[in-house]
Amino acid sequence: MSHVGVPRGTVRKRRTLALLTTGVLTIPVLAGCSSGDEEAPRGVAQDIAPTARQAVADGSTVNWAIDALPATFNAFQADADSATTRVTEALLPTLFPMDKAGQPRLNPDYLESAKVIEREPKQVVLYKLNQQAVWSDGREIGAPDFVAQWRALRGKDSAFWTARNSGYERIEKIERGADDLQVRVTFSKPYGDWRSLFSPLYPKEITGSPETFNDGARTTLKNTAGPFVLRGVSKADGTVTLARNPRWWGDKAKLDTLVFRAVAPKDRTKALTDGTVDVADVDPSTADRITLARRDRGGNGQSLTHGPGADVSPAAALYSYAVAHGSDEKAAEAEQAARAKNRKAVLAYAAEQKALRDFAVRKSLEPAYTQLALNGESGPLADDRVRRAVARALDREELARTVLGPLGLPAKPLGSHLALAGQPGYADGSGALGEQNEKEARALLADAGWTRGGALQQPKDTKAGSEAEKKGGKEGEDGADADTGEEKKTTGGAEKEENAEKKDAEKTDKDAEKADKDAEKDEGKADKASRDEEDSAASRDEGLYIVGEDDKPAAHAPAATGTSAVPALAPARHAAFQSAALLRQAAAVLGEDGAVAAQDKQPGGAAGAYAPAGTPAPAPAAAKGQLGKDGKALTLRFVLPSGPGSQSLRTVGDKIAAMLEKIGIGTEITKVPDESYFKDHIASGVYDLALYSWPASAYPATDGRPIYAKPEPATDGSLLVEQNYTRVGTDHIDQLFDRAAGELDEKAARDLMKQADARIWAAAGSIPLYQRPQLVAVDKKLANVGAFGFAAPRYQDIGFKNRQAAGSSADRKK
Repeated sequence: MSHVGVPRGTVRKRRTLALLTTGVLTIPVLAGCSSGDEEAPRGVAQDIAPTARQAVADGSTVNWAIDALPATFNAFQADADSATTRVTEALLPTLFPMDKAGQPRLNPDYLESAKVIEREPKQVVLYKLNQQAVWSDGREIGAPDFVAQWRALRGKDSAFWTARNSGYERIEKIERGADDLQVRVTFSKPYGDWRSLFSPLYPKEITGSPETFNDGARTTLKNTAGPFVLRGVSKADGTVTLARNPRWWGDKAKLDTLVFRAVAPKDRTKALTDGTVDVADVDPSTADRITLARRDRGGNGQSLTHGPGADVSPAAALYSYAVAHGSDEKAAEAEQAARAKNRKAVLAYAAEQKALRDFAVRKSLEPAYTQLALNGESGPLADDRVRRAVARALDREELARTVLGPLGLPAKPLGSHLALAGQPGYADGSGALGEQNEKEARALLADAGWTRGGALQQPKDTKAGSEAEKKGGKEGEDGADADTGEEKKTTGGAEKEENAEKKDAEKTDKDAEKADKDAEKDEGKADKASRDEEDSAASRDEGLYIVGEDDKPAAHAPAATGTSAVPALAPARHAAFQSAALLRQAAAVLGEDGAVAAQDKQPGGAAGAYAPAGTPAPAPAAAKGQLGKDGKALTLRFVLPSGPGSQSLRTVGDKIAAMLEKIGIGTEITKVPDESYFKDHIASGVYDLALYSWPASAYPATDGRPIYAKPEPATDGSLLVEQNYTRVGTDHIDQLFDRAAGELDEKAARDLMKQADARIWAAAGSIPLYQRPQLVAVDKKLANVGAFGFAAPRYQDIGFKNRQAAGSSADRKK
């Protein structure tokens, strides 16, 4: 799947950043908190059709879909992304790749051994290199490559444009060991995550100078040391082509060539069916189509029960036939064209389904998790009691079931910020925050001063009709979003307005009576007047709002028990100009027999009903329970991506909004383009609630600290925030990360990380929801590729189980 909702440059690797404290947490016991004493759950197994190398054919080509061409081939630069990682894994040394359990394992292709040989007075790690390991130009991999990379990444030379240096700044010196195959690294202070260093390892020709580091590896890699070499990059074709490395000393790559092809997520189905790609991360809808295609294989030519036209009932089909062959020539012509278009769509869909039979969906859980982020920098969420109330209102099991249940994957909510289920350091620390409990969530809100009548109360220091109030009202009118491609939806309750004064109401009644008489007298004039009145600017000039078209939730809220379902249409000033419009609306609302249409049996009135300025919009039952303080309703800005690959996030967002509404918290959902989601909203802090994902790490002490560390104030008064988009943190959390990073005992380091995780839960800035699903469409004849889970791919083992004819499977006609 595409990585919408994952910060750019963080797939697989994370480093460096800052956070914000919003108060002292009063927590009973947090050390090693857990919601239970049961053993850590096992992770979901990878699904790659594992096959012994001798059963995999030599030769051929595989086309692998990536979201876009890599912005750079330098994995240590700020714009490195998932495509950078995917390509460099096949080209460069990774000394300790993650295994199936999410643990770092020594890579024997590059290392004979690597271990801590001294702890006092300083930590010393000795690397013994594989004596056959060479760069593609024939030079041995050795200490000079380690030294050059350390100097580039240690942070002392600003001429190197690096995005991260965690760990490298702790190195004091690097020396040649007993021979050229030994590298001795001495640390100035202990570093438990030393295995995270020098992966990927670049040749000294790239890391040796700022010029080659900054620009030399952005568009090409001339010297590599993996099972493949870089043959070329074509921007026109959107491809990165790798070829088998003739100098590779390990297991020979089964494929002749491996092509990474840029295919947008929305185009993946077409790319699969026309043979453009053999491997592609896909969304649930494409996965469903592949499953249906394989199910329909034995259909014996019968019509498909899904796709275009499949939902047409026999009665509708008969009606369509009758119209297409009826006496009304114009209607018949239009219906025949529609039927022809539908037949064409059915045939195209059937052809695609036939092509999809050659693929299988391999699924697991991605090494990444989705969280609800709560921005604690300002507003209601700056109060930790409100954040904890939000967290306690969530049914995380239901949210996990929503995403993972339909895919047949374990739907258990994630219990840790710093490890995933199946990793050695995983423990459920959510007990530090507490289980879902709406009653306790409401109590937390009440303690923070948010009450049911609070939205109607004037601030104590504000007089009725004051300049501040008038200014606020004007800002509310002028604050409407411009046309930025964003879509807003508010849940909770409409803003309350004061009723019109008595004499204004009496005048309105008189105007209404006169308008009714005028309308009966001259309906034609009223029709013309209503057409003039359709201009929205004129309506605003008259001080009107349109119920159901003003983005207020009252228009479509469920009716409250015991309240009238009949909409009351309040006549506005100049009602004569609008009576015809009201008549037309009434005709739409009422059936031919005068009954109220079902969709309009709701408080708030019919969409399009007019009311005079100052008339309060009827509030739905749920809105009447919305909390407020000092005349302001408790409403949170909820930002979600709007792209086609983000449907699951939007579904989860809607469910979260409904859960919060139950405890009196309203949400204003804003859907923004995927490309601006992080830059303009999450990273900029323009949100209260947001959903996005973080990748897994085998090194939580290093990779987790920048995400949860306390922010530092900048000289201009702003906060220095890099990856800690919640802006929530504490000194204690920082101290636990620092202690774990310097702990050489793995068990002790994991215990410290469990304590840190409990503190992060209690701070309630980030609420883990579920591990992301991983769905990969793969040519069913391909082996050793698919949903890898935690593990890094072994590119040299990927190939077809049966020898193909010349060329790749993607070259054959479908």
